Amino acid sequence: MDSTLLFKEFYQLYGNENVAPELFFAPGRVNLIGEHTDYNGGYVLPCAISYGTYLLVRKIDAPVVKFATTNFDLKANISLSDLHIKQPGKWINYPLAVIDQFVKLNVEIKGLELLYSGNIPNGAGLSSSASIEMVTAVALSNVFNYKISMVDMAKLSRRAENDFVGMNCGIMDMFAIGMGHKNGALFLNCRTYEYDVIPANVAGYSLVIMNTNKRRGLTDSKYNERVAECQAALDALSVDGKLIDLSDLSLEEFTKRQQLIKDETVRKRAHHVISENARVLGAVEALKNNRIAEFGQLMNASHDSLRTDYEVTGFELDTIVNEARKIDGVIGARMTGAGFGGCAIALVKSENVDEFCKVVGKNYEEKTSLKPDFYIAEIGDGARKL
Repeated sequence: MDSTLLFKEFYQLYGNENVAPELFFAPGRVNLIGEHTDYNGGYVLPCAISYGTYLLVRKIDAPVVKFATTNFDLKANISLSDLHIKQPGKWINYPLAVIDQFVKLNVEIKGLELLYSGNIPNGAGLSSSASIEMVTAVALSNVFNYKISMVDMAKLSRRAENDFVGMNCGIMDMFAIGMGHKNGALFLNCRTYEYDVIPANVAGYSLVIMNTNKRRGLTDSKYNERVAECQAALDALSVDGKLIDLSDLSLEEFTKRQQLIKDETVRKRAHHVISENARVLGAVEALKNNRIAEFGQLMNASHDSLRTDYEVTGFELDTIVNEARKIDGVIGARMTGAGFGGCAIALVKSENVDEFCKVVGKNYEEKTSLKPDFYIAEIGDGARKL
């Protein structure tokens, strides 16, 4: 992104070129494997990508926070006394949610001018909302000189989305966006927050993000429905000893106890979560030991489980993944993110990428009447001041 143009837009919007704003950035994320495990205390393997959200911030004397973005027409000036009030269905709720959390930490929020600019495709499932939250958190901690670790900012942003926005998401998106490492994936235990940086040993292959351009039909209710089903599974499995999360069980232990879950749908949800944890552990070992073909097979198995057991893929995601798997040089393809539309990823031999995008794009469009977009994912660093 050309930051010169962003500064120019800021001055056109807010005036006063004598006082420069500060510039911050938070990436989006793509999850290599480990889907819908994070809110079940499980394992994930995400990485930060080069696309993300930029934020220019300037302090002002007026008792108001001014919100604007280059991505939407909607702007708002909200008085300091009204920052706790949710704005119905507006993008502004994501930064407002974070501001609300800082207020609860007794940080005195003063007047601000904010200009956001994101190059993450909207509705693609690359976590634009968490990117907005994390760039806001990093900016507020800097501007108001509040000492807080990146891990605590990730926890804060999760609380913001859970409590203010009303989305029962896990920690993965915020953690990956905050703690991202260039050329490394984050192997994260979502309950303990223990993590390790795993070198992304995919030499000779490219990670291609495939945007179905099917806007995610993921409503809060659909996502929250899966959270509730997992809780029902946990309750059923806990009758002879309390479990903290579904991820307390190995796949072998679950197989022995699954008959405790009477509802077949709920049983399938639990099977996905517990088998996905096993796949993440296998994927970490495969990456560490340069077994790239094995990693690709685990990606495929992850998508199949999300389709059959968790039922969050849908026609468009299944179509683009199936078309990707037909192409020579592809060793694995799966949906990424919450599902119900959005993006999938594929590991493709680097020399085949151009042909891959051309053929998959043509075949997908013929079957869905939607034109997909393709991005080569560069794995980058986490949220920061620029």
